[in-house]
Amino acid sequence: MKTILITGSTDGIGKLAAIDLAKDGHTIFIHGRNREKVSKVVEEITKLTTSKTIYGFTCNFSQLQSIDDFVNQIASKTIKLDVLINNAGVYNSPVATTNNGIDIRIAVNYLAPYLLTTKLLPLLEKSDSARVINLSSAAQSSISPEFFLGKETVSESGAYAQSKLALTMWSFQLAKEQPELNVIAVNLGSLLNTKMVKEAFGNHWSDASKGADILTQLATSKRFNESSGSYFDNDKGDFSHAHDDAYNHEKLNQLHNLTQKLLKNKL
Repeated sequence: MKTILITGSTDGIGKLAAIDLAKDGHTIFIHGRNREKVSKVVEEITKLTTSKTIYGFTCNFSQLQSIDDFVNQIASKTIKLDVLINNAGVYNSPVATTNNGIDIRIAVNYLAPYLLTTKLLPLLEKSDSARVINLSSAAQSSISPEFFLGKETVSESGAYAQSKLALTMWSFQLAKEQPELNVIAVNLGSLLNTKMVKEAFGNHWSDASKGADILTQLATSKRFNESSGSYFDNDKGDFSHAHDDAYNHEKLNQLHNLTQKLLKNKL
């Protein structure tokens, strides 16, 4: 049985995947922003699955400085982490930027999983077959350095698409840098029936279970044992080609430099 952390798992696809994985007997770490909601979901999944290994943690990913404490909480509960699912994400938001002036989508969808994964590497490295599953999107667009550094404003959809391409590009880079990890970027499916999609678009194409099913498989199935550094497109039901920038050495270096500059200046 595996120890699995799913960020953003108090509702939507993250919660559905947590239930499925708990039913299979895995230890599940639930994450959310609201302590009361996290506790409620832990209690709900515990009753539903009769599992005694469901634990809850709170961390607001728009406050990047809080990730250190989150990592310490995780480390106090386990000596290893087998699967990290970077599921938490934001599209619409009542605030456009973090307190440090970073676009909220860049912070939550990219920088938070980047920092969290990096800081959890010691626990992931203790697993015999650690996996990192990063939630990408069909929406991916080239990164504007000016926007990334807070010097330019773009639409919500543009910001979201840049954040998802950044996460995909970094997934490929992480797979190269950490060959002991199995790192997969995934588009769970376009316009699934989730809270984020309802708020952003008002309609959906498919049930959220479509995303939860593939997420559960990516986390544990032997089918994906040799898939590190790949992009799975659930709209197609198979591995696919991500945005061209994700394979461009210069673009990857640019993202790395932008990321380090942001973290150095903003944290």
